[in-house]
Amino acid sequence: MNILVTGGAGFIGSAVVRHLINNTDADVLNLDKLTYAGNLQSLVSIKDNHRYQFVQADICDRASVDQAIANFKPDVIMHLAAESHVDRSIDGPGEFIETNIVGTYALLESALCYWKQLPAAKKSSFRFHHISTDEVYGTLGSTGLFSEETAYAPNSPYSASKASSDHLVRAWRETYGLPTLLTNCSNNYGPFHFPEKLIPLMILNALSGKPLPIYGKGDQIRDWLYVEDHARALCLVASKGKIGESYNIGGHNERKNLDVVNTICELLEELAPAKPSGVKNYKDLITYVADRPGHDRRYAIDATKIDRELGWKPQETFESGIRKTVQWYLNNQKWCKAVLDGSYQLERLGTKT
Repeated sequence: MNILVTGGAGFIGSAVVRHLINNTDADVLNLDKLTYAGNLQSLVSIKDNHRYQFVQADICDRASVDQAIANFKPDVIMHLAAESHVDRSIDGPGEFIETNIVGTYALLESALCYWKQLPAAKKSSFRFHHISTDEVYGTLGSTGLFSEETAYAPNSPYSASKASSDHLVRAWRETYGLPTLLTNCSNNYGPFHFPEKLIPLMILNALSGKPLPIYGKGDQIRDWLYVEDHARALCLVASKGKIGESYNIGGHNERKNLDVVNTICELLEELAPAKPSGVKNYKDLITYVADRPGHDRRYAIDATKIDRELGWKPQETFESGIRKTVQWYLNNQKWCKAVLDGSYQLERLGTKT
């Protein structure tokens, strides 16, 4: 099987590529623009594998994507390329509209043209798998879970752009017959995570003796999903999911943001007791800052369907996954320095109103 992964140098995409190379017989083409969050160092362990190829291209560039598809002849396209950080979408929504909406449209058109000319057997087995987020559903109250039937109600430019791309994928199936699948996941964490997101940002700030900024009171609740569990789920959906269906993927690990940061601090006390100068306790670095605009209060995924129909369950608890994550960052400071050589230097984003 030939699997084309867009955004395969990103956080989740690289986990998918590593999983495919290490745990399947698939040939993999990684198509990635290599923006600030795309890093080929995340794929060093598999880059020399004879089943792996890389093409640097923008999904908005039809000619380059058409050429890559024609040369590789994919059986499956797994579409992960996206601008994905809510705070960045507040500061600069235009890039999110361009990549997540226009880029998905361009990729759908490339895929549709390719699919139409396939022989009957290949045409019937082809799949276009679009990877999305639970943020398209908006926010939950103190109870309830997002299911595949939950109405979309995005509240940030990022989630609105992903909701738009989800609708485009559905429309290309309903209108043109393109065989598509959708997945919506909860918050991912784990190794190789670009440090603008909460967990890696808190780890690296603490190790540098920098403040640990908590939005509002830190009482926002997220369902945390270890990225390697997510990669397993995505590959399962891509190979065995039912065409036209959506699958929610969650970690069954609801935690308040403040509790996540406290857990990180406690693990660092154990695993990195030699603190930066002037720091007595990592928790002393916690600071409370003004909440970001339109901050959703709670996300939580009902992952019953993917368990019932495909047999997927997360293998990591939050306790086991967060320990692995903290230890990985402690062991991989060279990777962290490399990804921070660009313009992002652990500053706060998302303050534009």
